[in-house]
Amino acid sequence: MKNIVKSASAGIGSVFKQFQVKRFLAVVLAGFLLLTTNVARVDNSKAVTDRVDQLVDRDSSDRPKTIGEWNKEARQTEDAPLERVKRIGKESAEAVKDFGEMYGDTAERTTPDLDNNMMK
Repeated sequence: MKNIVKSASAGIGSVFKQFQVKRFLAVVLAGFLLLTTNVARVDNSKAVTDRVDQLVDRDSSDRPKTIGEWNKEARQTEDAPLERVKRIGKESAEAVKDFGEMYGDTAERTTPDLDNNMMK
C-alpha cells in the first residue's frame, strides 16, 4: 500500500514539475515575442504621432487641440464663467466653420461620381 502511494505521489510530482517547466517556457516565449514585436511598433507609433502632430498644427484655428491646451484654457477662465461661455461660443463657431469647409470639399469630390452613376 505504501509503495502504491509513493509511486502515485512520485508520478503526480513529476507531472507537476514537467507542467511547471512547460508553463514557464511558454510564459518566457510569449514575453519574448511581445517584447520583440513591441520594439518594432515603437518606431511606427512615433511616425504616426509625428504625422498626427503635423496635421494638428496645420489647422489655423485658435481652438485648443490637445487635452493640455483644453485644461490650460479651463484654468485661465476658472473664475470668469462669462469669459468661458464666450470662448466656448467662439470655438464652437470655428468648429462648425471647419466642419462646413470639410463637408463642402468632400461633397465636391463625391458629386461627380454620383452624377456618373445616375447617368448609367
